[in-house]
Amino acid sequence: MTQPVKRSYDSTRRQHQASQTRREILRVAHDLFVERGYGRTTIADVARGAGVSAETIYATYKNKATLLHRVWDVTIGGDDAEVVFHERPEIQAIRAEPDLAKRLMMHARLATATARRMTPFVNAVHASSGADDAVAEMLAEMDRQRYEGMGVMAAEAASSGQLAVSEQECRDLVWATTDGLLWHRLVQVRGWTDDQYADWLGRMWVATLVAEGT
Repeated sequence: MTQPVKRSYDSTRRQHQASQTRREILRVAHDLFVERGYGRTTIADVARGAGVSAETIYATYKNKATLLHRVWDVTIGGDDAEVVFHERPEIQAIRAEPDLAKRLMMHARLATATARRMTPFVNAVHASSGADDAVAEMLAEMDRQRYEGMGVMAAEAASSGQLAVSEQECRDLVWATTDGLLWHRLVQVRGWTDDQYADWLGRMWVATLVAEGT
C-alpha cells in the first residue's frame, strides 16, 4: 500500500498574514499616539484597534517604548522596510544627482513629503516628553538619526566641489530646516501648499549652499 505523499509546509501565507498584522498594529498605534498622545495610549487600546490580543503586541514589540520607536521608523521612512533611511531608493536617486542645485531641489521635495508624515507624530510625542523618559529618549534619538542622515548628505555635497559653505554649516542648516517646524508653520498654519513649500525650501538651500558659477 502506497503511503500518502506529504506536502512540504508552505509558510508564505502565514508570513504574509503576520506582516499584515504588524502593519495594522503600527498603523493603529500611530493614529492613537497622534490623536490621544503617547502617555494616554495603552497597549490594550492598540490591541483593540488592531483586532489582536495585547499578548500579540507584547510578543512582537516587548513594550510600548519599543512600539513607539518602530512607529517612528515607519513614519519617517514611509513604510516598514528594514532599510536605513539614506540608503532607500528615493534617497539614492537624490545622492546620484551630480548637479548640487538639482540635488537640493529634489531633497526639498522629499523633505516636504517626509514632514507631512512625521510632523503630527512628532508633535504628539513632544506633548508627552515631560512625563515619560522613554519619550524623551525617543525625541533625542529622532534628532540624532536625522543629524546623522544630514551628515551623509552634507559630506556628499562637499565632495561635489559645488558647496559655498563648510560641510558642517551645510549639515547644520539642512538639519535645522527639516525638523517639521517650518513646514507646520507655513503649510498647516499659513496655508501654503506642499509644492509651494518644497519650491521655497529648495530655492533657499540653493541660494545659501551652492557656490555661484558651479
